[in-house]
Amino acid sequence: MPKPIARSKTRKAVAKRFKITGTGKVLRQHASRRHLLSTKSAKRKRLMAKAAVVHKTDVARIKANMPFG
Repeated sequence: MPKPIARSKTRKAVAKRFKITGTGKVLRQHASRRHLLSTKSAKRKRLMAKAAVVHKTDVARIKANMPFG
């Protein structure tokens, strides 16, 4: 019997933090949105609520951990 080819599994910690769009971009959430919100302005909180694009130097590492994303 030949050996089965190793299947790369999705890292669930990565899958919970990042989203891959249809065009292949990787999105992430902004930090500092969990607590101490009373000291932050409404504009700052509103901008942090939107998803941000991951820097191009990190995209390959994230996509390697999400083979089916």
